[in-house]
Amino acid sequence: MLPRGGRYDRGAIAFHWTTAALVLVNLFLGLFHESLLEGIRVIPTHKAIGATVLVLSLGRLGWRLTHRPPHFPENMKAAEKALAKAVHWLFYALLIALPLTGWMFTSNPARPRPVSWFGLFDLPLLPMTRDIAVTAHDVHEALGLLMAGLVVLHVAAALRHHFLLRDRVLARMLPWAARNG
Repeated sequence: MLPRGGRYDRGAIAFHWTTAALVLVNLFLGLFHESLLEGIRVIPTHKAIGATVLVLSLGRLGWRLTHRPPHFPENMKAAEKALAKAVHWLFYALLIALPLTGWMFTSNPARPRPVSWFGLFDLPLLPMTRDIAVTAHDVHEALGLLMAGLVVLHVAAALRHHFLLRDRVLARMLPWAARNG
């Protein structure tokens, strides 16, 4: 257990920032591939990053279940702590559900589009019916929008803690922040 006011460990920090960077890139590719990026083949990269996020998220979840996070600041309200915990667990759910629903709809037997991991190998198609694959596509899009909104909420909360509340909530996840305090 970490002391009150402690930091996340290096593993948690590495998982967080690697996953965050990949999610931001994938949100951009997923949201804008039909408009800003029209004519550029970004979907194979989107799929490969999604597969990477799935593997990292399973590793990250395992890490989280075996490594306790630092305590919240003592002056944080109970409702704020509950909301922070709920948002974090919702992130875990989305980090797994988004790639899975993407993989499900690309496995549509009516129009299979295998997921290639950066051209090195293909993921196997999932056993899927056409109807489930179509539903998975709709769910994938809705979850992507939910993820985008959750990212905005998460960043806003981190900035609020850092600039308005001036506590160490953000600093405990920054790789370059001092390890003490």
